[in-house]
Amino acid sequence: MTTISIIGAGLGGLLLARVLHLNGIAATVYEADASPAARSQGGMLDIHAFNGQLALKAAGLYEAFRAIVHPGGEATRVLAADGSVLLDQADDGTGGRPEVPRGELRRILLAALPADTVRWGRKLSAVSPLGDGRHTLQFADGASVTTDLLIGADGAWSKVRPLLSDARPAYTGLSYIETSLNDADTRHPASARAVGGGSLFALAPGKGILAHRAPDAVLHAYIALQKPEAWFAQIDFADPASARARIAAEFDGWAPALTALITAAEARPVLRVIKALPPDHRWPRVPGVTLLGDAAHLMAPSGEGANLAMLDGAELGQAIAAHAGNTEAALGAYERALFPRSAAAAADADALLQICFGAQTPRSLLTMLMDGNLKAN
Repeated sequence: MTTISIIGAGLGGLLLARVLHLNGIAATVYEADASPAARSQGGMLDIHAFNGQLALKAAGLYEAFRAIVHPGGEATRVLAADGSVLLDQADDGTGGRPEVPRGELRRILLAALPADTVRWGRKLSAVSPLGDGRHTLQFADGASVTTDLLIGADGAWSKVRPLLSDARPAYTGLSYIETSLNDADTRHPASARAVGGGSLFALAPGKGILAHRAPDAVLHAYIALQKPEAWFAQIDFADPASARARIAAEFDGWAPALTALITAAEARPVLRVIKALPPDHRWPRVPGVTLLGDAAHLMAPSGEGANLAMLDGAELGQAIAAHAGNTEAALGAYERALFPRSAAAAADADALLQICFGAQTPRSLLTMLMDGNLKAN
């Protein structure tokens, strides 16, 4: 029997394991985190009808997904720096991109797998090819296994990718600082009204304040700045008060309801340096190994990352099942569909950066939203 090892228990890796399980194919997921609760899973995700939802249907989890949808989460507001409303789109239920908490979606996927599928606390430290598509995996805890099929679902800094490609993520010129406000309707009512029931965009060339409402009156915010990496390196994020003040200074004169998403945040601000792989990233067919999700096509934020990772997982699982006993045929079929899809999505993500933070913003964003094109978060 072919042994299948999936590195990384993110959404893509777990969905792959689930589709394989439905087809009677065993796989083991190796995850560096010590447990499912080892770290926060982030904020809200909009799950798209044309990719993420298709993946969840393939996994038999569409109804479970619908049960965790955040009502009203598809609403979109665009504000000027002075707080005036430029666009206010209500969630009428027809948008095709319902919002769900990332952690809840991961919980659903974990619950749908046999209990021993995920091996927690297994951080991959080295991979050694053995020939004929087989590899030895060495973990940081000293354990090792040999596998017939290796799938890198291990994110931006994948340890599996170097088996296939020399590409490394490069800085996009944009970084986010993640913050949040709790109990916002009571404690921060002006900011809560500014964000509304779904997503907020307040943009200017080279910077912006983006936020979305999560369950339990939590506002997650992402403060975007196009600055060199060295600029952020001068900020002491271990000193939350000074870090917040330095970031807020970039938005001097903006409406207090917007800047409070920086200055009133309870949690320590977290720097998210946005890096990406080349938009046309691909690799030659190498026996016994492939990639999915950010390991394969890390790109600038566009709302597609989680959706693409899940679709990758679904299509790879279906290909393995359809080509039973012929791993190379399965991987070849999967990659032939993966490469053009991910290249198109990466090009769209790069275009969205210009729409959101280029010289014509926020007018460029308003044009996109009012024309009914892809939602910008």
